[in-house]
Amino acid sequence: MLSGTRVAFVGKLASMARREAAQLVREHGGVVLEKPDASAHWIVVGEHEIPLPAAEGQEDWFDESIREASQRGTLEVITETQLFQRLGLVEPTPEAHRLYTPAMLADLLGVPVAVIRRWHRRGLIVPAREVRRLPYFEFQEVATARRLAELLAAGMSPSAIERKLEALGRFLPGVARPLAQLSVIVRGKHILLRQGGGLVEPGGQLHFDFDATESGAETEAALPSLSPSPNQMCRLAAELEEDGQLAAAADMLRAAMAAGGPKAELCFQVAELLYRLGDLAGARERYYVAVELDEDYVEARANLGCVLAETGQPELAVAALEGALVFHSEYEDAHYHLARILDELNRHEEAERHWREFLTQAPDSPWAEEARRRLGPA
Repeated sequence: MLSGTRVAFVGKLASMARREAAQLVREHGGVVLEKPDASAHWIVVGEHEIPLPAAEGQEDWFDESIREASQRGTLEVITETQLFQRLGLVEPTPEAHRLYTPAMLADLLGVPVAVIRRWHRRGLIVPAREVRRLPYFEFQEVATARRLAELLAAGMSPSAIERKLEALGRFLPGVARPLAQLSVIVRGKHILLRQGGGLVEPGGQLHFDFDATESGAETEAALPSLSPSPNQMCRLAAELEEDGQLAAAADMLRAAMAAGGPKAELCFQVAELLYRLGDLAGARERYYVAVELDEDYVEARANLGCVLAETGQPELAVAALEGALVFHSEYEDAHYHLARILDELNRHEEAERHWREFLTQAPDSPWAEEARRRLGPA
């Protein structure tokens, strides 16, 4: 199939060990190079993480000769998934990557789901798609954000990171998303990412960017007025949340809605904060409001179902989760939580259907093993 195609690998593969991938290439008639060079026909970029050197001065995979070969069209840089598509091992569809809901991704990374939501709001991670307000992420989105923070902490200079991301962006526009769109700068002891009109620390903390304005221009966000706008109050709420002041953050979001009118997304954020504060009744009411404002808000419906179950209202919880599935029948989280609640209600036949649907939708989810245990031997 490859008939003499010269292939080199860079970065860590997500699907298998590099030697296994090399063997696959050989079995299909290709030639595997020990290191990438301009004689390669394909350079395959592993998708486990952005393939950047750990520190400045280490190996540069895309040197001048490789860039020239790429521009001539004699060399092509492709992703790991594209390689497997060309070998006929993966169907060439946008769904080749496993997608994760915020809750599933948080569990995989071992971070609170609030952190995932914050990264999403900040634009540090971009969902591959959204279904009725529910974002679905490729694992690489968060893995690359964490990789950037690790590189900065390890001492790699911002300019070196920018050069690598720019090079990757030219070869593979989708691989570096969203980091290829960020500018990395250093201000004192802070390592910051320039994004849009503001500066963001790797952890998500916002800073005002005085340098981004044109000479002589006023910076509205840098000098808040005595009467902050709803958007400014939302930004302040985010900073309060990141400082651990959850109650104050919830109050600030309430103030934003008092000034600018209720919004489903802000009600959802207040509900999340109240839940983390242990105010289940308050969270329940805010989830209800979010759904009333936007009946398509499936994540609010699912979270409402979970809170109703925790507050001793399992039948209402079932109704809320079934409502989420009416709007998004493939919502893995909703199938998972609904199956658990139905089992607790001794409605095992109904539960089994949702356990099976969950495994169909998310066979490699961190919750999949529990689903298999619940279903018992095949």
